[in-house]
Amino acid sequence: MEVKQIVRLTGHSGAVYALEKSSDKNKFFSGSSDHIVAEWDLNAADNGQMLAQIPEIIYSLKLIPQKNILLAGQSAGGIHVIDLLTRKEMRLLQYHAAGVFDLSFSEEQNLLFSIGGEGTFSISHLDDLSLFKTIKLADEKLRSIAIHPEQKEAVIGCGDGSICVFELPSLQLKKRWLAHQEKFSVNAVQYSPDGNYLLSGSRDAHLNIFDVKNDYKLMTSIPAHNYAIYCIAFSPDKKYFATASRDKTLKIWDAENFNVLIRLDKEKYEGHLNSVNKLLWKNDNLISGGDDRSIIVWKVSS
Repeated sequence: MEVKQIVRLTGHSGAVYALEKSSDKNKFFSGSSDHIVAEWDLNAADNGQMLAQIPEIIYSLKLIPQKNILLAGQSAGGIHVIDLLTRKEMRLLQYHAAGVFDLSFSEEQNLLFSIGGEGTFSISHLDDLSLFKTIKLADEKLRSIAIHPEQKEAVIGCGDGSICVFELPSLQLKKRWLAHQEKFSVNAVQYSPDGNYLLSGSRDAHLNIFDVKNDYKLMTSIPAHNYAIYCIAFSPDKKYFATASRDKTLKIWDAENFNVLIRLDKEKYEGHLNSVNKLLWKNDNLISGGDDRSIIVWKVSS
């Protein structure tokens, strides 16, 4: 594997917490503690454009392509709805009392999901974004949510170290277990593209892999980083996945055997100076955002 840094984007004046795809194959969005949602074009990557300015820190972004809107979850519990055609904010959803750390949706079930720093899981109707149900899961923060590729289950990583599995569309709690060290937040959950495995990353710095078809039985626990894992993302070709960590590195792994292929750091690869918070694959590019206020675009070649 060969990885080459293409460009470092330094348009944000605060930590980058959110990265999200665009319907345009060459573009993507970012959100930061500087309250800015920016749009970037890989063909002119040094020329980002401000899409929206939000009065709070931006923790999460989610594109709803069928509605041509971008959702931005922020630190005060609000979700800003941005119309990508007019490039204006349409409305503000206030379904949480603390930071909205992740957003997801199921088009098949017509449901929008959001999770908050007050420990609540909120479910809205995707068509009109009206609130349908709120479920209290923990006193600690809820950090990450993932939808199974068949859209029959959703998993949530919790601040107490547990993972919850909900059936869709019934929203019945199917399973809850201590997936990582107790009281160590599960910051990242991600299904493998085939839906056979669930990967999770925690403040305990371990990457855990669970067998979905065997009642989420733990297959292996890997001491993957030196500090907390914040994000897990699979490549479009499904051959690789990447992890991002507070230890200032990102790693690319073989998705078949879970072996590390490369470690991207500051010393050898001119990587991030501080915590790496978010990852996004775009074509054969891996995009990373961190506390050093920068976004790095990496070219990944087999």
